[in-house]
Amino acid sequence: MKKVINFLKKIVSDGNEVSSKRVVGVLGALVLFGTMIANSFSPLEIAPSAELVAAVEWVTILCLGFTSVEKFSKKD
Repeated sequence: MKKVINFLKKIVSDGNEVSSKRVVGVLGALVLFGTMIANSFSPLEIAPSAELVAAVEWVTILCLGFTSVEKFSKKD
């Protein structure tokens, strides 16, 4: 269990600090995965709107993308 917690800390941290963009990106990805799984078992009438899913998708992509760009463009 301790290995899993350390792994999750490494994913969301940037050095010693927790990166809010990474946290939002990882949570957004988990929400999208959960939504896709839930929608595969539910009728189409109760599915979330396509605009809502697209908004969460773009927020996730941009958060993780900006984190990646910052990592390679840091100037010390």
